[in-house]
Amino acid sequence: MSAKDFAGARIEQPVSARFEAVPDGDEIRMTLRANALVHGECARCLDPVEREETVQAEWTVRERDLDDPDFDLPLDEKGHLDVDEWLCQEFMFQIPTVLLCSADCPGLCPRCGKKMAECTCPPAEAEAEPADARLAILKSLLN
Repeated sequence: MSAKDFAGARIEQPVSARFEAVPDGDEIRMTLRANALVHGECARCLDPVEREETVQAEWTVRERDLDDPDFDLPLDEKGHLDVDEWLCQEFMFQIPTVLLCSADCPGLCPRCGKKMAECTCPPAEAEAEPADARLAILKSLLN
């Protein structure tokens, strides 16, 4: 499986995957389980994010499915299941589109660009008071 980018995340190689196909009459039960280390950056504070992702998918395939041109499992030029491509497709849909370092990450200050924990900018409420006071003075002058 080649390295792929998903929502700014990079999947570290190699990905460990376990593929199992069990014949059951005219059906084949297939299970794919893969583990990967995903690297990216937090969408809020831009800190590096590294975490393990696990993907598991299960399918039951009938022989007649393989003859169907609209069958959605990726096949190679010989008509065999392309496990690498299948794995890529599963990661694409199961890795989060937005990576966060934590659910309560405060992000960056919109004024100075520093992390909120390091920011020394006055709170937004402090800036709003002088503007409100100026507005009150202007209203009193108009009356």
